[in-house]
Amino acid sequence: MTTSSSERGVSLGMPELPAPAYPDDVRARLEADAREIIARYPDSRSALLPLLHLVQSEEGHVTRTGMQFCADVLKLTTAEVTAVATFYTMYRRRPSGDYQVGVCTNTLCAVMGGDAIFEELQEHLGIGNGETTDDGKITLEHIECNAACDFAPVVMVNWEFFDNQTVQSAKRLVDDLRIGHTVSPTRGAPLCTFKETARILAGFPDEREGAVEASGSAGPASLVGLRLARGETAPARVVHPRDGGPHEEPQDRAVHGPSPAEHQSSHDAPQDTSASDPAHPAGPTAEEGE
Repeated sequence: MTTSSSERGVSLGMPELPAPAYPDDVRARLEADAREIIARYPDSRSALLPLLHLVQSEEGHVTRTGMQFCADVLKLTTAEVTAVATFYTMYRRRPSGDYQVGVCTNTLCAVMGGDAIFEELQEHLGIGNGETTDDGKITLEHIECNAACDFAPVVMVNWEFFDNQTVQSAKRLVDDLRIGHTVSPTRGAPLCTFKETARILAGFPDEREGAVEASGSAGPASLVGLRLARGETAPARVVHPRDGGPHEEPQDRAVHGPSPAEHQSSHDAPQDTSASDPAHPAGPTAEEGE
């Protein structure tokens, strides 16, 4: 006796219907923008990333309609567009808030308070990772790195920096965003909505007064490293852990690789441990099973 797929509890499902088209006026406007974007590239396919930002600026996330539009204007398959849209996390696949609040939970930010900030914001807002508040204002997510470790812990709102955050300051930040107060990033351009940010990322100018002139910078630690790499500062102090502490290097000495007596880090010159230096035991050295 044979059984049908439905009787076995297997649902073959129905094919998904084609994505609905944009209204004529919206499509005409987006096509004009798309032509401007595509003209920047010698190969039209290269315009896919900014085009995805463009359609994201229309609805706040990348919809099936948006992906079909990108496929049409670039003469690609929807599978090719979907493969790209699902790869990059900056493209949202479901409705998002006006403000994307990202808390860095990578190593340095995490130990400096990022984990605590993220946990408290979830509790404070009543949402989980990737979820949006009922008023449509805030989408919360943890992100791996904001590339601003010398300002840890860092929170970003629509990709603008809010440095040296605490649990209290992060709560005030999201509360102010929800009630419509003006919020200013620590550095960089003034804050705008996620849709406006997406249009800027598509390559269109930020026409707000003073937005282009606003600027930010890397932190002091990053800039010192950059100047040192360019040879613009004196060599760094070198620590000699075996003979009593730091020594100042002569100012006129050329930058060079460390000599055998210069242990700049354990990666450059691994130090003896209890396992390799019996004269300096630091703990049990017995092999497993002894």
